[in-house]
Amino acid sequence: MKQQLQKYETRTNQVLTQILNTQSHSPLYEALSYATLNPGKRLRPALIYAFAEAFKCPLEKVDSLAAAIELIHSYSLVHDDLPAMDDDDLRRGRPTCHIQFDEATAILVGDAQLTLAFAVISNDHHLNAEQKVSAIQILSAASGSLGMIAGQMIDIQSEGQLTSLENLKRMHLLKTGELIKAACLLGALLLDNDLERHTKIGLFGETIGLAFQVQDDILDIESTTETLGKPQGSDEKLSKSTYPKLMGLKQAKVYRDQLITEAQNLLLDLNLNSPFLMDLTHYIAQRQH
Repeated sequence: MKQQLQKYETRTNQVLTQILNTQSHSPLYEALSYATLNPGKRLRPALIYAFAEAFKCPLEKVDSLAAAIELIHSYSLVHDDLPAMDDDDLRRGRPTCHIQFDEATAILVGDAQLTLAFAVISNDHHLNAEQKVSAIQILSAASGSLGMIAGQMIDIQSEGQLTSLENLKRMHLLKTGELIKAACLLGALLLDNDLERHTKIGLFGETIGLAFQVQDDILDIESTTETLGKPQGSDEKLSKSTYPKLMGLKQAKVYRDQLITEAQNLLLDLNLNSPFLMDLTHYIAQRQH
């Protein structure tokens, strides 16, 4: 599994480097590269590539989709780290963008990453017009004011308050789950028109997205800043509601494992020949950063 994940990570970084090279004339180029080509897990692109391979789709046909979703994810992290948001100084083991450069630059970098993501898709000669529109619809819905941004807004409004478990789940389905769900749907975009199967793929994405967030909350308690690559205990510092806070640490781990089992069962129902996707689902609950 690690070897396959490394393959997808390397491919994503190569595609992103090629894209960023087209931006070399921009005064934002250095900061844009810094914020995009960081040592991230590239989980969302990996899901796109894995689903594409499961449907026997050549990877070059989804390169732009993998790059676009990573650009959007990276933009969300740049803005999430800003002083007006989570006010973090460390991301993936390095100074955050606004610390390395300055706050105004970080805001513009995030803006540039978001717009570049959609430009990458619209200019891709591997996709026809209908596929481009579908991809843009999926990504814009997942990352917009009814998706990831909505989840972020709920997160901000919930600081200092102990919310309900139902509201916490809704927030994370939007903030984390929507983009992971989009990655799964984008991986199946080109070759599969089965509505029932797409529904199951979307549900799989939502489920592992929730499991990913539950594990994040657990790691914020159990891991270290050095291992996480970002400040440990930041949720507690901001008085955020988390699964361990609402459920207890032991029950949060049980809930995480239940979500992983649900996701694995959905993969079995999809009847995809992809040991990697099954292993990746297991990895989400076992990762240490």
